[in-house]
Amino acid sequence: MRILVVEDQVKMANFLKKGLNEVGYAVDIAECGAAAESYMAQGEYDLVILDVMLPDQSGIDTARHIRTDGYDGPILMLTALATTKDKVHGLDAGADDYLTKPYSFDELHARVRALLRRKTPLPNGAKSNTLKYSELELDLIQRRARRDGQEISLTTKEFALLEYFMRNPERPLGRVSIAEHVWDIHFDSESNVIDVYINLLRKKIDAPFSKKLIHTVVGTGYVLKENL
Repeated sequence: MRILVVEDQVKMANFLKKGLNEVGYAVDIAECGAAAESYMAQGEYDLVILDVMLPDQSGIDTARHIRTDGYDGPILMLTALATTKDKVHGLDAGADDYLTKPYSFDELHARVRALLRRKTPLPNGAKSNTLKYSELELDLIQRRARRDGQEISLTTKEFALLEYFMRNPERPLGRVSIAEHVWDIHFDSESNVIDVYINLLRKKIDAPFSKKLIHTVVGTGYVLKENL
């Protein structure tokens, strides 16, 4: 899943990027409102984390602009302004949630998970913290994968890749779409890293089992499906 962090304080922006990378998200950083709008025009984001106090325009104006431009994903607004009036302005501008500084990363991560659950309904009636497809299960809190009851050890990037597949079961996913949601904007589209990670994932979740779940779709990319 790909997140845009709009934050002009370099130290805080890097803190958020590092923390979100460590739990499997692809993250881009915009240092002002205009840069955020430019990023939104260039790529597709699953969530925006938006600071209210920006050097060129308020985060409230930025939220309003990106909503007007057609972004319909979740926006988490960060601010030191904690009055009810400030929060109302942010929510009215298009924010879905409001987190007041100072905050812990654990709380921010929990709110990110909650917003992404609202954006992407979980398939097959899965519990809110668990993705399931066939006999494959992904625990989003414990960051654990299991197939047919057998635990599978995944790296952070492998987990993020599998999560994207499991949020989009039976939907062919192109390499560009995978790159946008699992890697960041600096990803080299000429690289074969996606195919490398697909192969690594197949060795772990498919090779030990008779039924294969990750299939190549010729001319498109890959799909998570029981039968192709």
